[in-house]
Order: sequence, then C-alpha cells, then structure tokens
Amino acid sequence: MRLERITINKIKVSLSSDDLFDRGISKEDIWKDSNKWHQLFHEMLDEASDEFGVDIRGQVAVEVFSLQTQGMIMIITMEDDEVEEEDFRSDGFIEMQVTLGGCNEFLFEFGDFEDVIQLSKRLFSLNVLDGSLYLKDNKYYLYFDSSHNIIFDKIDCILSEYGTPSLVSTHVLQEYGTVIMESKAIEKVNHFFK
Repeated sequence: MRLERITINKIKVSLSSDDLFDRGISKEDIWKDSNKWHQLFHEMLDEASDEFGVDIRGQVAVEVFSLQTQGMIMIITMEDDEVEEEDFRSDGFIEMQVTLGGCNEFLFEFGDFEDVIQLSKRLFSLNVLDGSLYLKDNKYYLYFDSSHNIIFDKIDCILSEYGTPSLVSTHVLQEYGTVIMESKAIEKVNHFFK
C-alpha cells in the first residue's frame, strides 16, 4: 500500500493486487460493501492519520478506481466544513461516500518522451494503433477509451511497465494541456520515431 498526500484534504492510496490478496480481499468485496472492505478502509485511515499527522473524522468521500491487474487507486477527500467536522469529532463518526470507477478508459503519465516511444513500439507490435497523446507540465499523457477499439486487459500491464496511472483527468488535459496527437497516437509515434 502506498499513501500520497495530494492536497491538504486529499489523500491518494494505491493498493496493488498483491496488497489486496495479502489482506484476503477481492475487488468483489469492495463492490459488495463487505466487512473486509470496511476493515481495510479503517486501516488505511489509521495509517494515513499516522503518516500525515491528520485526524480523519467526519464525512469523507472515497473514489475507487479499479485498474484490473494493477489493483486499485483510492482518493480519500476529507470535508473542509469546520462546523460539521467539530460535530463529527465528538462522536468519532466517519461517514463514507464511495464512488466506483470501472476500467473503460486508461490515462497514463510518462515523465520522458522516450518511454512513450518505447511503449508505442511495443503496442504497435500488438496491433494497438489508437490513443491520444497530451503534454502538460513537462509530462506526457497517453489516453485510451472504449472508442479506441482495444482490449484493455491486453495493454494495462504493458502501460504499467513504461508509465504510471494518472490522476489528472482528460478534462484537465483538454483545458490546460497541449494535444500532441488527438488520435492514432501509437501509430503516429511509431511512424515518426522508428
């Protein structure tokens, strides 16, 4: 399990498939809202409290992104409303709102364009030609969605070898990033950088 503080009230928790397996939790346990999931969630909150020195009480919103073979990423957002926070602290109560994200799109981040080139060669050999390529804050982003006609199970492990799943949304990239290749990014990168 990896914890990362994104903002003052947001924490990113990355759980690999091995982390879930070691704890005896399947993704189905999360979808079913099982006791195992609640126990894991409270362990993560305790660990985040210890690591970042925050007292997580009150209402939290949890976004869960399933990454198939990679495990999952959870974004925990703590409410800023101090009045509500005071009320909940006295009770020690945590209210959880969970949003689940499936895997009908991929957005991966790359620190170096060379990684995009090497990935493109590998995906091209598997007849994966689609994707959109963006640039923002000196990082490259490769985006695939269901309209790209690819089998996500086939490429998610390969993408992980060269980049990392991104928390930047495509909307942010479209608004603040630069579109390098809007479509057929893998095919174009492979063509221009042989």
